[in-house]
Amino acid sequence: MSNKKHAVIIGAGPAGLTAAFELLSRSEEYDVTVLESSTYMGGISRTVNYKGNRMDIGGHRFFSKSDRVMQWWLSMIPIENGASHAHIHYHGKEAEVSGAEADPDKTHLVMLLRNRLSRIYFLGKFFSYPVSLNLQTLRNLGVVQVFKIVFSYAKIRLFPRKPEVTLEDFIINRFGKELYLTFFKDYTEKVWGFKCNEIAKDWGAQRVKGLSVSKAMAHAVKQILRRKKPVDIGQKGTETSLIEKFLYPKLGPGQMWERVAEKVQEMGGRILVEHNVVRLDGSPQGLNTVWVKNEKGETVEFKADLVFSTMPVKDLFVAFSFETDEQVRNIATALPYRDFITVGLLCKKLKPGTLQDNWIYIQERDVKIGRLQIFNNWSPYLVADANTTWLGLEYFCNEGDALWSLSDEDFKAMAVKEMEKIGLLSAEDVLDSTLIRMPKTYPAYTGSYSEFQRVIDYVNNMENLYLIGRNGMHKYNNSDHSMLTAMTAVDNILSGIGSKDNLWQINTEEEYHEAKSE
Repeated sequence: MSNKKHAVIIGAGPAGLTAAFELLSRSEEYDVTVLESSTYMGGISRTVNYKGNRMDIGGHRFFSKSDRVMQWWLSMIPIENGASHAHIHYHGKEAEVSGAEADPDKTHLVMLLRNRLSRIYFLGKFFSYPVSLNLQTLRNLGVVQVFKIVFSYAKIRLFPRKPEVTLEDFIINRFGKELYLTFFKDYTEKVWGFKCNEIAKDWGAQRVKGLSVSKAMAHAVKQILRRKKPVDIGQKGTETSLIEKFLYPKLGPGQMWERVAEKVQEMGGRILVEHNVVRLDGSPQGLNTVWVKNEKGETVEFKADLVFSTMPVKDLFVAFSFETDEQVRNIATALPYRDFITVGLLCKKLKPGTLQDNWIYIQERDVKIGRLQIFNNWSPYLVADANTTWLGLEYFCNEGDALWSLSDEDFKAMAVKEMEKIGLLSAEDVLDSTLIRMPKTYPAYTGSYSEFQRVIDYVNNMENLYLIGRNGMHKYNNSDHSMLTAMTAVDNILSGIGSKDNLWQINTEEEYHEAKSE
């Protein structure tokens, strides 16, 4: 019988699989079991295969300001040899490439170097993203509206909102009220289902970070004046929203996590799919048993000396079988989430030069669609037939609401009508369609979130429980930051650090920000 300690990891998304790999590759002290409620790897970072057409749920660019994450990714999947015929530099050195020939068909396990283009579609016109006060914006909005935007921005720079409490305060302080009303307010409220003055400013600190009008303008000027040089895929000096190139697995983001899962299993780790956690035994000081229902409907127990949880905090507290602080439990179980539906539309090949974007923010107020992915532009290998266009129409809703409750067929019909309404597609162009629902995709910064620190303090006292990842920490992380929470948790465990405070600082401390605050 093994004398090893038992580590149980709840969830096979980026954070859970990273924790499994790190623990197994750096220590022989633990047996590792990953429990995944679905049948796929990667969580929201999975790749959905529909008749050979692959969907990236939400769109996942592979870049990070963290050297540790970049090196980790490239150790799993190397860069395509001869990618874009460019010399690719990373961290001041030539990046490792695969042994494949320039023709990527010779291997599927490669990272492609991709150009990023995303725009805003508003008033039947395309605007640059992030919004820049350039000639295109001037033509689209008109001189009077642009003057109002400039005046409003100048005013807020002189007289910022203080104290900065809500997301509305946060955005107006960085862009001015007029630009906020034109481009941010309606779209943000469509995404979250709440008014911007009801959302905590933490969302802005998590996602918008250091972006501002001045930085967007400075970046635009820099791009005009820059000389051609090797691509630096680290792009440390560039704000996230301004990143112009990124790496992307040839067959979508799920390819990365399927690869990691293979390595975890090669090292002796167990990954059990269709194992849904239903109960967690222990005490407010720590956990000792994880109970699941497996694919056969059987209840199975797993003894645990160490537990990593990526399950939603709400569900975590529901699963605790022991008595917890009532007020903390009420805060945790009332945490709000935003859910997500993607409609995949397979269409006739669009005219050359149209929809060259990776994704488009749909700002139009009379449709429910929030964003449009063009999967051909993420990787041509996501599309089974190069003579077709493969689109992902993204909708934001709450599980159980009217939008979520539409039948698949009614939802797909509505999506096609909306594309017709805004003039981006005709119904006769659609060849096939599918629909994917993703509950609890986005942890929301409203409601009981204002008291979430009490939950953090409570779970941090549970000695052998580590909350990691987006839903595990109720934190709107990118996948690289989710991975860093897992890496840092393993660092703490192996070095004997008892405090978990450093996990909660990831993507809030200055060193994790994409750009320093102004």
